[in-house]
Amino acid sequence: MRLYVNGVTHDVAAPPHATLLTVLRDALHLTGTKLVCDRGECGACTVLLDEVPVYACLTLAVACQEARVTTIEGIAGDDLHPLQRAFIAHDAAQCGYCTPGQILAGIALLSRTPRPSDHDIAVAMSGNLCRCGTYPRIAAAIRTASETMRARAEGSDAAR
Repeated sequence: MRLYVNGVTHDVAAPPHATLLTVLRDALHLTGTKLVCDRGECGACTVLLDEVPVYACLTLAVACQEARVTTIEGIAGDDLHPLQRAFIAHDAAQCGYCTPGQILAGIALLSRTPRPSDHDIAVAMSGNLCRCGTYPRIAAAIRTASETMRARAEGSDAAR
C-alpha cells in the first residue's frame, strides 16, 4: 500500500488488517505515536488524518491510502510548533507518554477553532487521557498557543 505520511510518500507491505499504528511504528519507525491501550480508549496514538484527529490503533492502514497522515514527527519543521512550545512553557508534559496524542488533538482543535473556549478545549481533548493529571496545564498550553498563532497570523496579515 502507498501511504502519505508527514509529507512523504511511503510504499509499505502490510497485511490488510494492519492498523495505522502498527504500520507507523513497525514499518516506518515513527515511534512518536504511542501504543498504550490498543483499543481506542486513551488517545495516546492520536494522529491527524487529513487534519482530523483519529486513533491510529483503531484505523486500518489500508483505509489511509488516499489521505494525508500527520504524526508528531511531522508537525515541526525547523522550529517547534507553537503548541509544542506552549506545552514546554506550561510544563504540560510530566511523564510525556500522552503528549504526542495531546498535541495532535490540540493542533486539530486550533486549526478549526482558532479562539477556543474552555468548553471547546474540554470537548476536543476529552478523548485523550493523561495519567499524570496535567489537564489544567494542557488547557493553558492550548490557550497560549491559540494566542501565539493568532498574533502570528495578524502579524503576517499586517505585513501584506
